[in-house]
Amino acid sequence: MSEYQKIESFTDLVAWQRGHQFVLEIYKITKYFPQDEKFGLTSQMRRAAVSITSNIAEGFGRKSYTERTQFYYIASASLSELKNQILIACDIGYLKKDSIEPLSELANESHKLLNGLIAKTKELNKSNQ
Repeated sequence: MSEYQKIESFTDLVAWQRGHQFVLEIYKITKYFPQDEKFGLTSQMRRAAVSITSNIAEGFGRKSYTERTQFYYIASASLSELKNQILIACDIGYLKKDSIEPLSELANESHKLLNGLIAKTKELNKSNQ
């Protein structure tokens, strides 16, 4: 997508695109968690991952920049929650330390993009007041 192309859908947001990649990775890795975690850590991680992109999408659909920012902050909090859950999964042996490196990189990239989206939305809010 050209940097001058108008963003018409939440799917055009790079923050959403990276977040979506992250969701897919979380679903892949949690597929191999023990069956007794189906309603525990597996469910929590999947819900947190889906919350990231869902809140970006919902924020994008809001009319005011203040509301958008609020939903983007919720997405950021869900991302932090998921980072914690990845560490827990590693510490209890569900993930190998070397397998969390790509996840951590994707999580950190997603967080940077989301922080940029928040900053830009706040800037647009100030310029519209």
